[in-house]
Amino acid sequence: MVEHDAKLLYYMKNILKGNQMAYDLEHRLVIGVASSAVFDLKESDEVFKSQGEEEYRRFQEAHLNQALPPGIAFPFIKRLLSLNDLSADPINDPLVEVVLLSRNDPDTGLRVMKTIEHYRLSMTRAIFMQGRSPYEYIPALNIALFLSANKADVDAAIKAGFPAGQVLNSRIVDDETDTSLRIAFDFDGVLADDASESVMQTSGLGEFHANEVKNVMQPHNPGPLKEFLVRMSKIQSEEEKYKIKHPGYENRLRISIVTARNAPSHERALTTLKSWGVMANDAFFLGGIEKGKVLKILKPHIFFDDQSRHLLGTSAVVPSVHIPFGIINNPSSKIVDPPAAPQANDSR
Repeated sequence: MVEHDAKLLYYMKNILKGNQMAYDLEHRLVIGVASSAVFDLKESDEVFKSQGEEEYRRFQEAHLNQALPPGIAFPFIKRLLSLNDLSADPINDPLVEVVLLSRNDPDTGLRVMKTIEHYRLSMTRAIFMQGRSPYEYIPALNIALFLSANKADVDAAIKAGFPAGQVLNSRIVDDETDTSLRIAFDFDGVLADDASESVMQTSGLGEFHANEVKNVMQPHNPGPLKEFLVRMSKIQSEEEKYKIKHPGYENRLRISIVTARNAPSHERALTTLKSWGVMANDAFFLGGIEKGKVLKILKPHIFFDDQSRHLLGTSAVVPSVHIPFGIINNPSSKIVDPPAAPQANDSR
């Protein structure tokens, strides 16, 4: 009896201790995703648009146990979550946390949660807000990147100063025999702000290069995805630590910069990355060469760019995400960027 009471007291103390300790997101890479980014909602989206919310609700209930097909960002999210095996305690102390941010209500969102379980994605946290965008909760959850196919939600998030990208209707890259994760970024308007891009758009290429040479030792101000890159770089550091303890381990995470910059403007970009304490594995300074031709060989699992004219080509070969930031995406500016690749299904 005494032994039983002692065990009961021990467990009660630990339960109370656990309840008192909030789950810390500050030291993790946190990604927020709409279901439209990770899964193919074409069929259910068509029901919602053509027949309304009530029929959509009945449709989702009737197909509750039928998993949604993988969507554009599925390979990226799957591989990102797999990096949690680098942690000594992947369950209680993961390096990566992915949170579902959904316009569904909890009932219609149940199919999405069952789909997550079907694919064995370690995503357990979700926010459901019927018909409303949940992007306002990005800072509360310490989210470094929010992905959605809903253009309005992403535009609003960027306008509010949050890191967000619109997943475009793109070719999916997912060779299941390949366990690596390749991420590619444009530089200006994505990792860095648009100050230099503004010079380029208003004064031309010559003035742009002159500005970059003049300010070569002055790092750029951060753009929307700078913090995401920094947190990814920390995971690369964890890989190196893991490699020391596990000889023979081959690094899985690879980060590439694919930019229209070329010499002499390349040096300031590299100076900026160094000032942030990060280093890309690859850098492509293309100087006007079509990015899609390089990305077709590189095969990143996700590519981020702020310019729609680049994404028209890249979306045909790799999963592409539009970052609607800066002068090139400002409707009040005189710069007109052509429409991006077709949008993915986005109603939810």
